[in-house]
Amino acid sequence: MFETPIISGLHQKCGRWGKGSLFRKYLKFHDKCDHCGQDFSIADTADGPAFFVGSLMMILFAPFYFILPIVDVGIALKIGLWVLLLSAMAGFCLTLLPMFKGVLFNLQIQHRAEEAKFESAGKHGSPPEKWRY
Repeated sequence: MFETPIISGLHQKCGRWGKGSLFRKYLKFHDKCDHCGQDFSIADTADGPAFFVGSLMMILFAPFYFILPIVDVGIALKIGLWVLLLSAMAGFCLTLLPMFKGVLFNLQIQHRAEEAKFESAGKHGSPPEKWRY
C-alpha cells in the first residue's frame, strides 16, 4: 500500500493505491476497485462512521444549544438561527460521513480486520509460568 488508508479514505479512494473510487453512490461501495481489482465485499464498517461523526458533531455543536436559547433577540431571528444551526449540523454530518466511512473501510482492508469468531470458550492457551489466580 503506497497511500495511507487515512488519506486515501478522506479522498474516498481505494486504500491500496489511492486511485480507484470507493463509492458508486452516496455511502454505497463498488463491488471492487476499478483500478486494482481489490474486493470491497470483504469489509464492513457497520455503524462506526456514524458513531464517530455523530460524536464529533455533538462536541462541536453542543455549545450552540446552550447559547441560542438565552440570546436576547426577536423570535423570528431566533427561529432563523435554529434553522441555520440545524442545517449546519445536517450538512456537517452528510459531508463527513463518506470520508469517515472511507477511512474506516481502508483501515479494515489494510489490517485484514474481520468479524470475531468464537470457536469455543476456554481454549485460550496456557497461562504464563509465574501467573497467579
